[in-house]
Amino acid sequence: MPGGCVVYILGSHSGTLYIGVTSDFDARIAQHRNGSLPGFASKYGCTRLLYTEEFGYIEDAIAREKQLKGWTRAKKLALIRTINPEFEDLAEQFGWLQIGPTRSIAEEEHKLQLRTQLPRGSSRKRSE
Repeated sequence: MPGGCVVYILGSHSGTLYIGVTSDFDARIAQHRNGSLPGFASKYGCTRLLYTEEFGYIEDAIAREKQLKGWTRAKKLALIRTINPEFEDLAEQFGWLQIGPTRSIAEEEHKLQLRTQLPRGSSRKRSE
């Protein structure tokens, strides 16, 4: 998980983008994920983390947030593609799973475990 001050871009499933800044990344992502932070991101369902930038000082992070908010949509999308060309939910890298209303946490954790296990018979025998 990023540390310090973070500028982040969230996206919705319909393509709406939201740009924010925080000094407490984990708490802010949790707020966006569970909908407890009212405002634009919540209203438009922006819960997928698409991009992050870290800064040592909050003033620098705020300046970058303002700069990005002034960009065109095309320029924002190009920026996201520099680190996330497939527009995947980067929050999953930090242990945050996006779970829909018809899916269970246990089911998603089981799927994640299956994706991270080696296929049977693929372990190598050590040669002596």
